[in-house]
Amino acid sequence: MTPEGSEAPEPSRYAAKPWLGRLSPAQRAPIAPPPSVLHAFRDSVARAPKRTALAYFDGRIDYAEADALSDSAAGYLAAQGIGRGDRVAVMLQNTPHFVLAVLAAWKAGAVVVPLNPMYKSAEAGHILRDSGAAALVCDGRAWAEYLREAARAAGVRTALTASDLDFQTRGDLRVLAPAGRLPRAADAADLATVARQGHPAPPDPGPTAADTALISYTSGTSGTPKGATNPHGALIYNAARQVTGHPLPEGATYFALAPLFHITGMVCELAACFANAGTLVLTHRFEAGVVLDAFLEHRPGYTVGPATAFMALAAHPGATPDHFASFRVISSGGAPLPPALVERLRAAFGFYLRNGYGLTETTAACATVPAHREAPVDPVSGTLSVGVPGADTVIRVLDEHGAELPFGETGEIAVRGPQVVPGYWGLPADTAKAFPDGELRTGDVGFMDADGWLYVVDRKKDMINASGFKVWPREVEDVLYTHPAVREAAVVGIPDPYRGESVKAYVSLRPGASAEPGELSAYCAERIAAYKYPRQVEILPVLPKTTSGKILRRELRERG
Repeated sequence: MTPEGSEAPEPSRYAAKPWLGRLSPAQRAPIAPPPSVLHAFRDSVARAPKRTALAYFDGRIDYAEADALSDSAAGYLAAQGIGRGDRVAVMLQNTPHFVLAVLAAWKAGAVVVPLNPMYKSAEAGHILRDSGAAALVCDGRAWAEYLREAARAAGVRTALTASDLDFQTRGDLRVLAPAGRLPRAADAADLATVARQGHPAPPDPGPTAADTALISYTSGTSGTPKGATNPHGALIYNAARQVTGHPLPEGATYFALAPLFHITGMVCELAACFANAGTLVLTHRFEAGVVLDAFLEHRPGYTVGPATAFMALAAHPGATPDHFASFRVISSGGAPLPPALVERLRAAFGFYLRNGYGLTETTAACATVPAHREAPVDPVSGTLSVGVPGADTVIRVLDEHGAELPFGETGEIAVRGPQVVPGYWGLPADTAKAFPDGELRTGDVGFMDADGWLYVVDRKKDMINASGFKVWPREVEDVLYTHPAVREAAVVGIPDPYRGESVKAYVSLRPGASAEPGELSAYCAERIAAYKYPRQVEILPVLPKTTSGKILRRELRERG
């Protein structure tokens, strides 16, 4: 009962879940996944021991072999004193070593800390110190050149190194190192060797859904990275949702286009593949020609990557519709998806690029476009919907005071569901601010229509104030992407003594295309309000990006 003299809180309009009608029966059904991806992997080993688990150029590792190799690596880690709750940092490209290291850490009861392999000493050192990593698995050259000292300073006790030439014989010089393996370092073991030595596996740690599987550091596009504590249950929940939400058969081939260290690659590629007893295709790192060749060789059914990766694939002179013909689902994640790119890819290559939305803090996707639908475009803003929430997820839009906004009004996106992490590693104040009552305040601005379609407008902190008018960079970028010469676009606010801030656009052009800055500025002025169009346009060869494909507006703002 409500106390006398007080009013009952208004029921949440979002809790009614208007989006359920957009979902198929399979997507609406509750799911009961196993406690962890490790459990799902072991189920796949039992069901299909001789099926290829990992394909790496001409190398193949079946499920039984992957199980044995990771058992041995786990036994080695346990012998070094790595056990339940210890942190094992993994700083590798998309190679079999990455997958084996993750499995081995979980089998030892440890927490995986994925690191961007592009990090240099100071960046890696910060995360190693912040996470309290007891072990590090990294590339042998990086260890020799700069990681050894960073790891020692951070208190790392055990190191394992890897060579990208292991587990294959093709030696594709477009992405692999031309030199042979470095001599083994006296202070670091070789992962491939350790995995083949047959060390006895440690006792099964029996990870529960509540145990931390990953400490995934945010990309730091706007500041110092924070470690999101992704539980095993959140990881396997989103992996299982990927399997039930996509029309892929058991044993399907997944292509690792997104980097596995990023939460999108970890969940939507690695974890979903193991949850479906599938084959994961690895090509070390993104290179458009290598990726297209692998598409033809392996004929995958699913991949996910940032919009920038698909721009690069489309721009490759050898790309044809046949390269994409085997795919049942192609998804975009990790960076905004311009509607013009979706239509450009469909017209040129015959596939529909499916949108989605998620964050490190939501263990990848929290909203997706159902497999039997296409995302609508908002007729007013021109924004492409990122999809609808899952059946077990509630996404709300809030005003600046945290009050719920009606459908169609723009505010901060908040997410509650089984994929939301409990908080940030070692940051109780930041956790309390970002997760009031367990609901994530994303910092993204958007709106939801009455049918449950979610639209992400931009990051709250990226809003430009031009003469008192709000300008969302995404709206201007989407206009620029409709210009036939534009390949990439990013819009930022720069200081302006008259307007306070002025809109500036940075673009890169498609191969063989030409355009002048004034032409692009005028193109926008014809299509959007006068206060929104970019007064300045600067053309660059490429725009700065994170390894996961997000364009770094912060670097462009600093450029001025």
